[in-house]
Amino acid sequence: MNPIRVRLGVLGLALLTGFTTPAAASAAQAAPSPTVEEQRLGRAAPQEILRRSGFDSAAPRLARALEGARSYGEARRAVGREGARLWQRAVDRAQGRGPAGGDMSRDDDRPLYWARLGMTREVRTWEPEFGLTDGQRAALLDGLERASRGQDTIGYPRGKGLKRILLTGFDPFTLDRDIRISNPSGATALALDGTVIETADGPARIETAVFPVRWQDFARGTVERALRPHLPKVDLFTTVSQGRVGRFDIERTNGAWRGGFEDNDNVGRTETVPVSDPASQPQWTTTTLPYAAIAAAQTGRFPVYDNTSVTEIPAGGTQPVVRPDGPTPGSTARAGGGGDYLSNEIAYRATLLRDRLGLHGTLPGGHVHTPVLQFGAGNTTEVTDPEFVRNRLDIIAQVKAILRVAAEAS
Repeated sequence: MNPIRVRLGVLGLALLTGFTTPAAASAAQAAPSPTVEEQRLGRAAPQEILRRSGFDSAAPRLARALEGARSYGEARRAVGREGARLWQRAVDRAQGRGPAGGDMSRDDDRPLYWARLGMTREVRTWEPEFGLTDGQRAALLDGLERASRGQDTIGYPRGKGLKRILLTGFDPFTLDRDIRISNPSGATALALDGTVIETADGPARIETAVFPVRWQDFARGTVERALRPHLPKVDLFTTVSQGRVGRFDIERTNGAWRGGFEDNDNVGRTETVPVSDPASQPQWTTTTLPYAAIAAAQTGRFPVYDNTSVTEIPAGGTQPVVRPDGPTPGSTARAGGGGDYLSNEIAYRATLLRDRLGLHGTLPGGHVHTPVLQFGAGNTTEVTDPEFVRNRLDIIAQVKAILRVAAEAS
């Protein structure tokens, strides 16, 4: 992929001929730049992942659709269509439908991630002749994000006798440490979207969505907007993310604090989690998942823990204190069981939304941390290996087993 596709028109002519008109100069100054996250696309590992999965065709396909758009309305429809196509293609690939597109294992979440970034870069740098306002471009990007993450296609069949489960995952993150990284929570979302599991109480339908690892998106309410229509209608929900090495954690308590760790755009935030109606915002929220039953069950090769630890500033105190058994009355949050990053924040937001909808006593929901997805010993350069694939498949299978236990115990 080229870092920025050259568009035809006044600016394109200027770039090709070297002749600069005032209009071309103005357009060149106004052209938006790719984000930090999008700029990683040019590196070797993302390009290999896209090529070996066949997902390198997604961004050029969107670029052609945008080139053919003659109005903002046509562009909006093209972006929505191609975003939805990308999500469905990733789900189908993960679940064994259609061509694999290459030799990357089907359970891999990374083709979706990198292909989406190629598509958002196309939209961000597109300069149509009819012009785009900042608001229109932002709306196109928002529509692409929602459609390509499965956020606007969550839905369950009508009728009784079918339990409804909602699960969320995340994009890969810490990519400047290792550009090859995959996120098993995102892979789980792709593997389970639209599937049905059999429980002792009957079938349960799973619907999923994936969220970005960006503070700004969360502050804008992306979690609440995606989940609010569905929480009153489901029987169980869980947010999922990657946690510690070699273990699952069912996080008992979530804290209202951002600890400052940089996101995928290399932006950090250290502050109270920003939510609507902050005057009524609690410092802590709690899981309503059947954590004891989940921790006691044999769900797979990784141990599962009921994690009760938090970090707080005690009432009347000034310094953070680790509390292995949960927060004390009147304390201020500094880390939930799941830490002070976006894993904790999505759990906090989802369970706060549950409570504000009046569902605390009736809707089981909380957060599951998966083991860290590790490459095989000695692999520091290859984008995949057999141990890496085995670990991811085992994590996916164990999340599915955890969901079954949770559905039966709820």
